[in-house]
Amino acid sequence: MATHGLQRTRALFPASFDPVTNGHLDIVQRSLRVFDELVLAVATNVAKTETFTLEDRIEMLEAAVGGMPDVRVTAFNGLTVDFAREIGARVIIRGFRAMSDFEYEFEMALMNRHLNPDVETIFMMTSPENLYVSSSRLKELVRFGRDVSEFVPPEVAKQLCNRLGKI
Repeated sequence: MATHGLQRTRALFPASFDPVTNGHLDIVQRSLRVFDELVLAVATNVAKTETFTLEDRIEMLEAAVGGMPDVRVTAFNGLTVDFAREIGARVIIRGFRAMSDFEYEFEMALMNRHLNPDVETIFMMTSPENLYVSSSRLKELVRFGRDVSEFVPPEVAKQLCNRLGKI
């Protein structure tokens, strides 16, 4: 843990979590090695059509991280950097898999820094076993009747199959 004196470091990990994957959970576990508190913020992505409702995504995420100390799940609307300020987070965590993710994330981090220089963005590379896993890809696999249980928590696999699958 990274406690600095008496002040605890709160980090914000925002994502659509539509649905949560083992890649997301890997970033959560690794973030907890660096930061004292982690807020998982379920966002509505205006550029995407969501598969699960906000309530469903929060429920699945809470089930996946249930029992993890110092982790809180919430939802938010608006700019991530504003939400970080609102909850007292000094760090925004972003994960990425490839260079295509990096360009978008880099531009977003620069804008966030311009809007609030007191909030840092930390990038975490995906673990190799999650390099090719994305929520979009998993949804496609389920639609074609494939089992995705190795890539998501058990409850998420069940929900995906119920919503999209033929399994």
